[in-house]
Amino acid sequence: MTAERGGSKLTQWTIHGERVVDESRRLRLSIASVELPDGVRFEQYVMRMRKAAMMVVLNGDDVLMIWRHRFIVDRWVWELPGGYVDPNEQPAVTAAREVEEETGWRPRDVRPLVSMQPNIGNADAENLMFVATSAEWIGEPEDINEAERVDWVPLATVRERIEHGEIIGAASQVGLLHVLAFPPR
Repeated sequence: MTAERGGSKLTQWTIHGERVVDESRRLRLSIASVELPDGVRFEQYVMRMRKAAMMVVLNGDDVLMIWRHRFIVDRWVWELPGGYVDPNEQPAVTAAREVEEETGWRPRDVRPLVSMQPNIGNADAENLMFVATSAEWIGEPEDINEAERVDWVPLATVRERIEHGEIIGAASQVGLLHVLAFPPR
């Protein structure tokens, strides 16, 4: 298949089919039969996940984050709050709901920030990032299993926390670095 950009033809890979290996309500794992433009064929694992929505919640020079253990990589890390978008739910509503459930804070002035695919080479896992420039305390988090602690982290420490491996999630890094590079107005 070819497409055009700026007057030149772009050649795309051809997908000859995809067979499902496993499927749940949050994930579908399959194997795609792929052909490259030069005719070489191979199989590629493909993971398709539900959309996720996350939020950068700011309070002056601080950002709301959660400290949690991620068992897959066996690490304690700082992350932005977020979760999977429920069917028929708007992603901004998901992001705000997840902030409340995970932190006990209700974000205000929610706006879209950026959309990203953290592992585009073999996964379709769109992450929709939102930003809020303030929040109000509504009470203790609903889900005590989400985080060991919730804290307002100084934005000035984000780069150092990334360098020290405290913030390793791609979506958290993208959201934080985005607001540092392009502060919301």
